[in-house]
Amino acid sequence: MGFTDFAGGSGAALVTDDAETLPIWDLSDLYASPEDPRLAADLEAAASEAERLERDYAGRLADLDGDALGRLIVAYEAVEERLGRIHSYASLLASINREDDRIGRFYQGVRERVTEISTRLLFVTLELNRIEDGELERKIAGSALLSRYRPWIREVRLFRPHQLPDDIERVLHEKSVTGRAAWVRLFDDTAAALRFPFDGRELTTAEIFDRLQSRDRDERRRAAAAISEVLGRHVRLFARILNTIAKDKHLEDSWRKFPRPISARNLANQVEDEVVDALMAAVRDAYPRISHRYYRLKARWMGLDRLEYWDRNAPLPEDPDRRRSWVEAKEIVLAAYDRFSPRLAAILEPFFSRRWIDAPPRPGKDSGAYCHPTVPSAHPYVLLNYLGRNRDIMTLAHELGHGVHQVLAARQGYLMSGTPLTLAETASVFGEQLTFEALLAAERDPTARRVLLASKIEDQINTVIRQIAFCDFEIELHDRRRQAELTPEEIGDIWMRVQGESLGPAFTFRDEYRVWWSYIPHFVHTPFYVYAYAFGECLVNALYDVYREQPRGFAEKYVTLLEAGGTLRYDELLAPFGLDARDPAFWRRGLAVIERHIDELEASLEPAG
Repeated sequence: MGFTDFAGGSGAALVTDDAETLPIWDLSDLYASPEDPRLAADLEAAASEAERLERDYAGRLADLDGDALGRLIVAYEAVEERLGRIHSYASLLASINREDDRIGRFYQGVRERVTEISTRLLFVTLELNRIEDGELERKIAGSALLSRYRPWIREVRLFRPHQLPDDIERVLHEKSVTGRAAWVRLFDDTAAALRFPFDGRELTTAEIFDRLQSRDRDERRRAAAAISEVLGRHVRLFARILNTIAKDKHLEDSWRKFPRPISARNLANQVEDEVVDALMAAVRDAYPRISHRYYRLKARWMGLDRLEYWDRNAPLPEDPDRRRSWVEAKEIVLAAYDRFSPRLAAILEPFFSRRWIDAPPRPGKDSGAYCHPTVPSAHPYVLLNYLGRNRDIMTLAHELGHGVHQVLAARQGYLMSGTPLTLAETASVFGEQLTFEALLAAERDPTARRVLLASKIEDQINTVIRQIAFCDFEIELHDRRRQAELTPEEIGDIWMRVQGESLGPAFTFRDEYRVWWSYIPHFVHTPFYVYAYAFGECLVNALYDVYREQPRGFAEKYVTLLEAGGTLRYDELLAPFGLDARDPAFWRRGLAVIERHIDELEASLEPAG
């Protein structure tokens, strides 16, 4: 999933005459429509096969030899992929039709049916985790078929100490569609329906947040007021949703004996608590050298004593606010990838020619951007809200990075193609960096180069500083929710504190800003996801440093990294590049890249300063 930060994203009016050229998804590679007979047939086939596997194998895994266990996992993977295809189609269709009740009903019906079928298969992972280490190793060593799944088995068994009795696991799985998932859907539907009154119009979320990038400071102020007013009207509902999800997580974490709210996410990411702690500490330590310093510089550049919160993503005084057509964006991004690796560019071409991208913003469509991997037997789909700014081009490069990663990793199969979040942002951030370097190299005008550099710094602050602040927000909220429900005012207090600490004294944070936590979907969708962006940015900064220093053979090693999917851990994948994320110097190296960008920007402003 791609980075969604509306206050730093795109929004508003399309590039002139570009609306006709923007691609819209063709989902027929999955299914032709909700009524497609193939969809009903696949559901029936998955249900029948799941029932057979449960009947033939439940309670027997410990008695199977290695080859028999391998054959079971092959059959299990096939059912899961079929269910994944169905769920992917329903999810993608819903994400561009949030205001269509028929699509909403279809999506909910699919989720319920998929959950019902997959419940029959829970025994596979539950029983696999009950086999003793030595016995399981003997089975794996004696079977080439089973040994192929060693990485997946390793990942499953990470959760072995936190596994609950079978009946509780079954209840948690079955009730998920009416529990946490229902609250997530309520959030999504409510957020998609928000409309913001502005200059006599009712704007969508993408459109109103775009006004925060207006050259007119009063327009930014009025847009911020509209956002605060609308979010404020819904803040009690959003607070109830967040409180419920946090309490639900607390209950499950307690049963599973996770020591901290973030621990389950770290385990899923296959990264140690102390590595994440080191990342967060390094970023917090860098607040004064990066975000505080940059925003002081931006205030001076804009001729202001202090920035208001609605100035954070304001265009710089020299920014011409050039809009580029979709055709230009495609050429820029594909050329940047091609210069690095023609193979990667070739992988990305079908995203454009076969309508694997949905680009135009429109009512009822999810805001922000993401890349959905769907299943290895199909291909990824990218959602954007493209409006022609350089940031939109960087978002396109980012999501296509996810896409190329998912295509290359598909060879590992459904169970092992996905990566933990610590690696999921590697290819996307690397693709952004390739595109930024291409734009910078092509720009000869010193003023335009300065604006590009400043835009890159702001994106890096959004990706690193802002995401660690978001994670700090979640940590305090989840810690306090263990004791009692938090009021909207108390949630606002946490928000204001982390914003002030992370963005620094250059800003004035007015009281109406207290509700702005409520627009961030990651807090609801995937608690503690956000630090993965900072992890990925710092990792790629260090990786790109290696590329600059040793370009020969780098692209081949990089493609091998992407092809591995989820079969290797982050430390194993970084080793060929001489990098070690357990070393605190690793994080300092990644952050130093951002500091160097600020040094360069500051030097370029000296004559004018």
